[in-house]
Amino acid sequence: MKKLLIALVTLLPSLAMAAGGNEVHLESANVNLHDKASLERGLDLFQQYCSGCHSTKYQRYERVATDLEISGDDMRNKYMFTDAKIGDLMENAIPPVDAAKWFGAPPPDLTLVARVRGADWVYSYLKGFYADETRPFGVNNTVFPLVAMPHVLQDLQGVATPQYEKTVIDGVETMVLVGMNPPTGGKMSADEYDQAVRDITGFLVYSAEPVQLEREALGWWVLGFLFIFFIIAYLLKKEYWKDVH
Repeated sequence: MKKLLIALVTLLPSLAMAAGGNEVHLESANVNLHDKASLERGLDLFQQYCSGCHSTKYQRYERVATDLEISGDDMRNKYMFTDAKIGDLMENAIPPVDAAKWFGAPPPDLTLVARVRGADWVYSYLKGFYADETRPFGVNNTVFPLVAMPHVLQDLQGVATPQYEKTVIDGVETMVLVGMNPPTGGKMSADEYDQAVRDITGFLVYSAEPVQLEREALGWWVLGFLFIFFIIAYLLKKEYWKDVH
């Protein structure tokens, strides 16, 4: 619990920076946690493109393999790129000191990101990169302005180019972002990329609360028990009070 609280405290400041006091339109992620094939694809994409910098260190390889019905051998051979054991936490390999030097701050752990920000935020963020030559990595983000992260999925999506419009704010002529041209140069079509981002988002939603599916299944059993208990209690009440009436 202490580690989870620390992770939340770490993420909240960046959440405030991302909000920036402006309302951002978020697309609906439509994540389906019952689609284990999608969750496994999300795990695959996360391990390939995200795990070099970001960890999910409150999650274990073995738990993921069990929940997503992945064999131990497949987990080791396909999704574990370090010498970690299957029972280990899903740490990344980049030293925090080096990460802070290269990116300005260590990349945050993402175990709880979907729970802190929401699935729609994660989904929209991964779709929100666009070309911006003023930024260190040549990209900016509509959901998280002035983001320090490169667009790691650029080879899949390509890169969108912004549309600006001149306007006058407080007497000063300013260029305002009004829209985006469709991304070009990616390996995936728009629909394919949407699905890939939905898969990653689904995996992060699962990682934030692995017990969610188990809890939902247990909930139906609890409701069933309460229903049966209600019938028994009602019949008992009628039997107890029949002589009184």
